[in-house]
Amino acid sequence: MTPEKKVKNSCIKIITDNNAYYFFAPANGYGRSGIPDIVICHKGKFLAVECKAGYNKTTPLQEREIMAIHKAGGAAMVVREDTIDMLSAWFERN
Repeated sequence: MTPEKKVKNSCIKIITDNNAYYFFAPANGYGRSGIPDIVICHKGKFLAVECKAGYNKTTPLQEREIMAIHKAGGAAMVVREDTIDMLSAWFERN
């Protein structure tokens, strides 16, 4: 299992523990480039999560999509092994 897959699995555990709706954005060439990995709806609130492992950085396209989500009133975050608590904290606040 890749380090990024471990981050995704940790996120899915938190998401399912909070009974939220989620899906993985398709990365098959048919969707828009840069869409975050996981799209979540919880109690009417929108959250997109980009999963990264180690010191990997978001691409300019990913940054563009994250900024567009914030501009539209949604929430978006980049989660790493050492910042997974940000996702838990979001659920606690919402």
